[in-house]
Amino acid sequence: MNAVRIPRNVLQAVLLMAACMAELIPGAAAQTSAPESVMSATNEVSSVEKAGPPHDPYTTGIVTGDPNGTEFAAATEIAKLIAAHQVTGPHGEVALRVVPMAGGGGLQNISGVLTLADADMSIVPVALLNDARAMPGLNDIREQIVYIAPLYVEEFHILAHWPIESISDLAGKTVNLGVKNSAAALLGAKIFARLGIKVNVVNLDHSAAMSAMRAGDIAADLVLSSKPVASLASYDSLQEGFHFVAIPYSPALKEDFLPAALTHDDYPYLIGQKSINTIGVRSVLIAYNWPKGSDRHRLLDFFVRSLFSRFPELKAGSHHRKWREVNLTATVPGWSRFPPALRWFDQQEIESFLSKWQTGAEADRARLYRDFFRWREHSGGG
Repeated sequence: MNAVRIPRNVLQAVLLMAACMAELIPGAAAQTSAPESVMSATNEVSSVEKAGPPHDPYTTGIVTGDPNGTEFAAATEIAKLIAAHQVTGPHGEVALRVVPMAGGGGLQNISGVLTLADADMSIVPVALLNDARAMPGLNDIREQIVYIAPLYVEEFHILAHWPIESISDLAGKTVNLGVKNSAAALLGAKIFARLGIKVNVVNLDHSAAMSAMRAGDIAADLVLSSKPVASLASYDSLQEGFHFVAIPYSPALKEDFLPAALTHDDYPYLIGQKSINTIGVRSVLIAYNWPKGSDRHRLLDFFVRSLFSRFPELKAGSHHRKWREVNLTATVPGWSRFPPALRWFDQQEIESFLSKWQTGAEADRARLYRDFFRWREHSGGG
């Protein structure tokens, strides 16, 4: 079934409920030229529909959150990886350009993929993507969104004053969950609700939250990002009077979250030799489910082949260490994988099999390919 853009009246209700206050961050614009401001997906409700084709038929955008966060770093490294292997034409033209689009993250990432002309992909927590299925007007999101591959785990960090010894000590106190409608704010609220801990929520960015912590206006700050978070790693527990509070991996959290830990190696000035238990959430690279045979579908097909074939490079060198824990072949229950991505894995499996078979008959190899992919198409796998 071909994906259909959400009607304006339905999406308007969703976006107003989400109230995703976002704008293209100037600091990000200095690093990359975004094809379209993420702001138009949420703040300018009258223009949320996809109006015409993308600005550049060879550019695909990845909607991310804060440019200081893991999402933007990952999208930037993907963009650089693709660019490094491009073969340009006689006038410097390229067949594929990937552009990170910085915004508010959270629900805005999902709405950006559904509405922005140049935003084909995004990186979002799986738990947040699952929650979006229950939002009014998004009943067909499983048909509109596909996933390319699961990525890394992002950890929850709770930084609190020393008198706070456990997460239950935060009951009745003021806690910052991050910018409103960000992934941290939405999932952080779910964590406290699941644990039965009532806190007074404020929604500040990290810098403002730390100022409020020092002034004694709030008791704790929750941060969702892949460890180590550079801004947190610079804090000294003895000088600041802050420390990490553990989040127990209770049965109430198992449906959406994963067990994780923060260690001395992650934060040498905040953690001693004993690690701090916490929880994390898996992120996933999602894409709009463009109709098969469309130009955007073919562009994403090319993107997948380019990324997957060069992915080992991201696990080496000076790239973000979180790439090393990514298993591209893992699945995301309840969601369909982008068919060209599935096809790429199938092709690698066939190549491995044929290399062991050691046949020199190209006709036999071609027949096996045709038979396999014909079976795959008939079985609904793309």
